[in-house]
Amino acid sequence: MKQVINGADFRRMIISAAAAIEQHKQALNELNVFPVPDGDTGTNMSMTINAAAADLRKAEDPELGEAAKIAASAMLRGARGNSGVILSLLMRGISTRLKGQTDCDGVLWAAALQEGVDAAYKAVMKPAEGTILTVARLAAAQAGKAAQENNFIEFVQEAAIGEAKTALADTVNQNPVLKKAGVVDAGGKGWLVALEAMMAALRGEDIIAPEAGEAVSVKDSADFSDFNTEDITFSYCTEFIISRENQKDPQLLRQFLDQLGDSLVLVDDEEIIKVHVHTNDPGSALHEAVSYGSFVTVKIENMRLQHTEKVMTEQEKAPKIAEPEKPLGVVSVCAGEGLADVFTNLGVDAIISGGQTMNPSTQDILEAVNRVPAETVFVLPNNKNIIMAAEQVNDLTPKNVVVIPSKTVPQGVTAMLNFNPEGTVDENVEAMTESLGTVDTMQITYAARNSDFDGYDIHEGDYLALYGNQLFGTSQDIKVLLKSLSEKVRDDGKEYVTIYYGADVKEKHAQKAADLFADICPNADVNLLSGGQPVYYYLISAE
Repeated sequence: MKQVINGADFRRMIISAAAAIEQHKQALNELNVFPVPDGDTGTNMSMTINAAAADLRKAEDPELGEAAKIAASAMLRGARGNSGVILSLLMRGISTRLKGQTDCDGVLWAAALQEGVDAAYKAVMKPAEGTILTVARLAAAQAGKAAQENNFIEFVQEAAIGEAKTALADTVNQNPVLKKAGVVDAGGKGWLVALEAMMAALRGEDIIAPEAGEAVSVKDSADFSDFNTEDITFSYCTEFIISRENQKDPQLLRQFLDQLGDSLVLVDDEEIIKVHVHTNDPGSALHEAVSYGSFVTVKIENMRLQHTEKVMTEQEKAPKIAEPEKPLGVVSVCAGEGLADVFTNLGVDAIISGGQTMNPSTQDILEAVNRVPAETVFVLPNNKNIIMAAEQVNDLTPKNVVVIPSKTVPQGVTAMLNFNPEGTVDENVEAMTESLGTVDTMQITYAARNSDFDGYDIHEGDYLALYGNQLFGTSQDIKVLLKSLSEKVRDDGKEYVTIYYGADVKEKHAQKAADLFADICPNADVNLLSGGQPVYYYLISAE
């Protein structure tokens, strides 16, 4: 039985876990409750952890702390979907606890698992029971108990796996949606698969994937919290990151800067100090800051002239970041040329291709944000499973990133209609966010598998209609669903209807759908647009 692990062991454990999740990817996808063909938990978790596996394969004999750091950094940027983001947060906590360590016994491993759970729970606004969070939390708690009995890491890991199995089986009873469908949580199952694959590596039985999942190679980055730009009375917006090279207390820097200006935000961890301050004397701020360590990045912006000058940067390794030419910009996620044209015509600066079946990673969103020549960049995820990945971006760029939590494309369109490029950040946040509740979203897709859900006997290949996040109806005749949706729109007294037809719908058929809505909803203004989206035959908004 293995007592401790080193960097090489940890490297093998993560690569083994990535291989196992890749092998189980489709099975995890099929645990998604709705029978629509966008189940992507397995895909998201696989692509997230394979980002870490790819970078670890390139690392030559890293020490334990460094291997954990590589994995955490890669997973943060490669995170896709809610399950992928939570997986990356679990790894971030593990990395934090293993920092500076050359080996890890059972006690330290249990503490690392618990640190991962703490990081994940801290990041999720409303943690729900019966999810990956529950499985990870109970497994870590059991690991802690086992470590007090036996300090061998293999013993502790075995205890964590046993509890994870029990917790996973109980998710069906904790989550009403899972109970209706009679399945366990897909994310929780993915974490169990990862834990078991790590154990296999500990025993010299590494899991080998038939093909490596997609991965993104990225560099390390420190972890720091959100920045929020406030209204200012001082001329220069000064932002910088310095690497901590001595034991000086960052609170002393905070006190100095607080006397120098306003809108101060100072965030620090063991590696960096990140500062945002509005001041009339940026030189004094920089002079004081350099006594704490070397500058990584510096940006000074004359807000009265709306002109930004980057005075220092991270030399050749720095990512390409467009200098601000305007105060506000927007990035939107969507799939389909027609939808991309709609958002572009509404003023979106950058489009990220992605949506129901392929969630963009945090790195994808970061690159799009960095291309926008604006000080503050709004991000429209247009999918509830992309929101968490988008929320990680603000930690990775000097730009101020604001995520508007749009869960559907129609919500994103409505948010853009309420976007005012001449307004303030706060005004736009309020207007765009409030607008999300004014639009109802309807979608028509098909069933990828047989299911008995919420009173509907669903057969593979049936058409499915969704109203909001709820299953609205199922039929083998798409006209039946279109008629039912149009009657719902009429009865709700909606005045504006926009129909986006997908890549698999011919224009003549889409026109008939629009005519049906116009006939049944004579008081509504009905518009038809080619969305070109995959998977969903129709996206319909009603206001």
